[in-house]
Amino acid sequence: MKKILFFLLLCFLAVSNSLRGEHYGPTNDFQADWVLAAGLPEPVPSNLWFAFRKSFELDAVPEKALCRIACDSKYWLYVNGKPVVFEGQLKRGPTPEDTYFDVVDLAGLLQKGKNTVAVLMWYFGKEGFSHKSSGSPGFLFDASTNGPTGLRLLSNGDWKGKILSNLDNEQRGFAPYDIKTEDPQPNYRLPESNIRYDARFEFPGDWKAVEFDDSAWTPVQTVGKPPIGPWNRLYERPIPHWKDFGLKNYLNAASVPAVSGAEPIRCRLPYNAQVTPYLKIEAPAGLKIDMRTDDYMGGSEYNVRAEYITKEGVQEYESLGWMNGQEMIYTIPSGVKILELKFRETGFNAEFAGSFECDDPFYNKLWEKARRTLYITMRDTYFDCPDRERAQWWGDAVNELGEAFYALDPKSATLAKKGMYELMRWQKEDGTIFSPCPAGNWDRELPLQMLASIGPYGFGTWYRYANDYTPLHDLYPRIERYMDVWQFGDDNLILHRTGAWDWGDWGENIDLRVLANCWYYLALRSQFEMSRIVENDWNMQKNRIKADRIADHFDKMFWNGKEYRDPKYGGKTDDRANAMAVIAGLAKKENYPAIRKVLLEQKHASPYMEKYVLEALFKMGYEEDALARMKERFAKMVENEDYSTLWEGWGIGSEGYGGGTTNHAWSGGGLTLLSQYATGVQLPEGGNFKNFVIAPQMGALKWIRSTTPTQYGDIRVELNRSESTFSLKLTVPPDTRAHVQIPTKYVASPGSLTAKAEQKSQESPSAWSDESSSGYYYAVFPTGSWSIEAKTGK
Repeated sequence: MKKILFFLLLCFLAVSNSLRGEHYGPTNDFQADWVLAAGLPEPVPSNLWFAFRKSFELDAVPEKALCRIACDSKYWLYVNGKPVVFEGQLKRGPTPEDTYFDVVDLAGLLQKGKNTVAVLMWYFGKEGFSHKSSGSPGFLFDASTNGPTGLRLLSNGDWKGKILSNLDNEQRGFAPYDIKTEDPQPNYRLPESNIRYDARFEFPGDWKAVEFDDSAWTPVQTVGKPPIGPWNRLYERPIPHWKDFGLKNYLNAASVPAVSGAEPIRCRLPYNAQVTPYLKIEAPAGLKIDMRTDDYMGGSEYNVRAEYITKEGVQEYESLGWMNGQEMIYTIPSGVKILELKFRETGFNAEFAGSFECDDPFYNKLWEKARRTLYITMRDTYFDCPDRERAQWWGDAVNELGEAFYALDPKSATLAKKGMYELMRWQKEDGTIFSPCPAGNWDRELPLQMLASIGPYGFGTWYRYANDYTPLHDLYPRIERYMDVWQFGDDNLILHRTGAWDWGDWGENIDLRVLANCWYYLALRSQFEMSRIVENDWNMQKNRIKADRIADHFDKMFWNGKEYRDPKYGGKTDDRANAMAVIAGLAKKENYPAIRKVLLEQKHASPYMEKYVLEALFKMGYEEDALARMKERFAKMVENEDYSTLWEGWGIGSEGYGGGTTNHAWSGGGLTLLSQYATGVQLPEGGNFKNFVIAPQMGALKWIRSTTPTQYGDIRVELNRSESTFSLKLTVPPDTRAHVQIPTKYVASPGSLTAKAEQKSQESPSAWSDESSSGYYYAVFPTGSWSIEAKTGK
């Protein structure tokens, strides 16, 4: 008995250590204090702005000057009057209790003699679908590099602070920010508020400059050193600071009037972007200027906007709360002189490193719109839309993270990694997980989205494509715990769980129990691989038994000879359910022709699940059907010239789903499929980019050129096909190998296949292997640039 108890104790300790996370945990060596501006009312209102300053002398410029900054909720950092960080700090939520912090390098920004660090801070003070409020507008600055070449500067009682928000109209002073704009306010999903800035009450002079006299400012109040409530433990920011594109002119800047006539001025952005509006005007005092985008009601809800109250004379202002849309709309009172209207785009710091181009302009436009939609839905987290919610729904995130590996440079992978930790560290006591998270006013499980997240399209895609397995070691016990929440029925299949929101997709005719078993089976496959990676043999066997149980009984229950259907389901045949049977690997190949018929006739999936319907057609070898259905389904949104992004549903507004937003990255699955299947750049199950596959399924396309960025370098593919020849030009990055699969229908005979190096190679490719029974010829190509040709025989 003692041995059993000892064994159980060891198991508990092992799980507890894993739950804490060995590879990404909190930082505990802070020496600075959390501080608050003096004079805060109780309770603390939402939407407050603050200024913090610290002046100090340096005998010499330090060689090292790393500082760590945290706050609730956002900050803008200035050193010696110069902007250094534009919108720092991530929304709260590495766990339900804790906070992120930034690392900023001040090297090269400091000077001998007097220096000033100044911080503008915005406290949201309310919950949302993307933020957990601490309830207190704290600020922390910790530069504690010891030694003669380092900087030691800590937030403490020596710092000065100022509330910049108007708390009392009768004694306003220098408090230019109002707590509220005129109604309406943003919808409850957003923690951000509208911003109203009254320039009549701003400081005379630049409070961020070294020479500014802050002697009248009040010292801050110290709260204590981390970890201390309500901000608790601090986790280092795992994603880059935003990319700042700088102030730019609108596309129609030449047509902006020199003097306002009071009608709205619609300033065209180059594409749907995350922007902050700027103006420079000459006006009398007390006039109100409204700034919003054409997407202000995106998703059929009020989003964010800004108001500016003028002071006398020439003035300039940039509203710092980002908005998104195709146009920025300024409503400026009549007679105001307009000197400049500009915008600043900021966004996730990743380059558009991937590419796709073919002979059909439709697919080129779909790919580009999908990438733009992906980028507009990345910031603190992946989110469904940048207007209505800004929330990390994991059905959306799964599609988005798959797109990112083909469209953006490898830095983009850090955003999904952050989301994986958040999803699992917000796990409830009953073992369930939910999205969106971080969140302060939502905690309901969507079971099928949760299975998608921990399955091969979510976590599985991420660790294979990123070639990073550390999150699995940290999070695997939580994943296992969630999988055990699901139960088998008497028919040896997974019981459908409604969770808190019984959602399988937007739209109608959703065969939920078939979908639940497919998603769970996929998650089991992924979990089996994870248990192998973390060397948990017992769970490997348990998962294999569960998977075999579903596989043995799936067709007996759901296949009726012509389609997959739950006998208790009464709607039209569900294209999603039949596609997912193929995706999961549960559908037998002899059923493919009947499933193909279903997918050609039934069209119920939303753009979210349409990705999996199209992929099923590719997987079954019906690439012509996949490309044709892709064009039919996405034609309306791709061909619409008014939007640079893809939509939440097949229409806009009331014609769409869930509010009908016009920028929803879950609709971008076509980007992944065009790169992964049409071009053929994919990873084998369990593999990574060290050994990748090129298996083109061109359908009716004549040529394709693509670039797929990886951590080893770019994979470049050029495909050309005519009636008589097929050619493939391929660049294999250093230290990788390409497993090339040429479809036999492109090759008259194995003898017509030739391959040569574009430049001298240290290693030769393998001989062609005749895998014609599988539909392709196969060879392995090492690092280098290669040209492969074949005669088609036609």
